Amino acid sequence: MISHFFAYISKLRWISRWGLKRNAIAENVMEHSWEVATIAHALGVIRNREYAGQVDVYRLATLALYHDCSEVITGDMPSPIKYHSPAIKDAYKAIEASAERELVALLPVNLQQDFAAVMLHERMSDAEQQLVKAADTLSAYLKCQAEIAAGNREFTGAAEDIARRLKKLALPEVNYFLRVFAPSYQLTLDELLATET
Repeated sequence: MISHFFAYISKLRWISRWGLKRNAIAENVMEHSWEVATIAHALGVIRNREYAGQVDVYRLATLALYHDCSEVITGDMPSPIKYHSPAIKDAYKAIEASAERELVALLPVNLQQDFAAVMLHERMSDAEQQLVKAADTLSAYLKCQAEIAAGNREFTGAAEDIARRLKKLALPEVNYFLRVFAPSYQLTLDELLATET
């Protein structure tokens, strides 16, 4: 059997994010997924080390890595549209779930259950969903901050909305990440190197 699974998901690099906004810094779904995976892993480690959690950080990173794979079929739906109304949100979630199942079905049968375990949102625990969503939201927040720093005021409203959403999550590991890691994102490479000496 020949499987098109990895050929499909490799196309995530061609799906641009933030389609309804002028971007100073282009971002595609593949780049975004990697960033969400690293942040989700960090949130899991922070939860385990600082707040007595028991999260499988490696599973969390893998879940985050695959969290937007369905967009290779659906495209990237901008959040203001996706959450515009309960009807649109429910319809999009159903389309997303169908796309996830289609992708899993592309795999050889003996691999499908392993990939379904990390690709189907319905297989995530509540804690996993919470942390992957938090990492996704943090990634969006960092993108907005980078755009604003580049002089792009188009992201000002989104940055404010996302900051409110992060606060509403009320997760101590998110606050930890914002306090300890987020400020450095605004530094240039020269500034980062200068702080190491």
